[in-house]
Amino acid sequence: MLAHRLDGIPPTIFSEMSALAVRTQSVNLGQGFPDADGPPEVIARAVRALEGGLNQYAPGTGTPALRQAIARHQLRHYGIDLDPDTQVVVTTGCTEAIAAALLGLVDPGDEVVVLEPYYDSYTAMIQMAGGVRRPVTLRAPTFRLDVNELRAAVTPRSRFLLLNSPHNPTGTVLTREELQAVADIAVEHDLVVITDEVYEHLVYDGREHVPIATLPGMFERTLSLSSAGKSYSFTGWKVGWATGPAELVGAVLAAKQWLTFTSGSPLQPAVAFALDEEPDFPTTLAADLQVRRDLLCGGLAEVGLDVLVPEGTYFATTDISALGWTDGLAFCRALPERAGVVAIPTQGFYDSDAGQQLVRWAFCKDSAVIEEGLTRLAKADLSA
Repeated sequence: MLAHRLDGIPPTIFSEMSALAVRTQSVNLGQGFPDADGPPEVIARAVRALEGGLNQYAPGTGTPALRQAIARHQLRHYGIDLDPDTQVVVTTGCTEAIAAALLGLVDPGDEVVVLEPYYDSYTAMIQMAGGVRRPVTLRAPTFRLDVNELRAAVTPRSRFLLLNSPHNPTGTVLTREELQAVADIAVEHDLVVITDEVYEHLVYDGREHVPIATLPGMFERTLSLSSAGKSYSFTGWKVGWATGPAELVGAVLAAKQWLTFTSGSPLQPAVAFALDEEPDFPTTLAADLQVRRDLLCGGLAEVGLDVLVPEGTYFATTDISALGWTDGLAFCRALPERAGVVAIPTQGFYDSDAGQQLVRWAFCKDSAVIEEGLTRLAKADLSA
């Protein structure tokens, strides 16, 4: 009974592996949700809103207070000056922003150039919109963008470039020079750039996140997507946004109104408070995550995995070839029984076989959880 628009789209691997973690009582180093909540005062604001009667529909575009706070966030961090009434729309997480952007902009047959590996919702929504995926692979072990491959992927049918930096699952943070090369290609071929910046504040080792919308000639052709989920450790709240030129934001709203219509009314004032009154929380969080990244990566190396240390996000990638494995999915399905640990195979995020032997691990967990996972791995036989 499945509609043909869903042909070939498997269930998300995150559901399978998280269910496996519960069933086997494994340490879940797979799905990227933190063990600790964000700022208590932000939670208190949500409770206050719930108890204060803010439980009915918010405006479809989002509450004025949150749209204004998002605009201030973009101006404060990046110098991007937005009209909160026409250039900001609130979404049910960044996942809905991605869905609404693709459904609102992509016509059947339009090509969408996308970095591979990709967050799995990209491929599902490109297909549902009738678009054609044109992958450009970030290859291990460096996961840097090959500008020549990007240029070669663009054809006369290409209309959109779906960008993700900081990049999930590789952890690559595109440099200003790489982004300028992307911008040059977008301008040359008149491409609209849809950029997922949900990990914008979670970068490490002094690196800089540069929104491509800030580069010359790019604001007018860039739709920027983000959320409070990762930056403020409220992944379950699903409060995100899209910003950019009014016509691109309007396309998101045109699709969103038929998806959720509106999003989390009592959570929106709390997120507005977070953006305005807790601006330092993401920086503190990033510093703490860097420590946990190093803990996880060091431990994974000690058990014989080739570790690709990430520059940003929640995730580290390992190559399991040294243990004799060639299939990441088989490794991850065997891991709970062998070690009592769950990770995510990345091969499902590729069209090519470039990620067949790669596995993603999450370090947004408490240090004690990471240490327990590493202890279990060290005691287990991980060889093929």
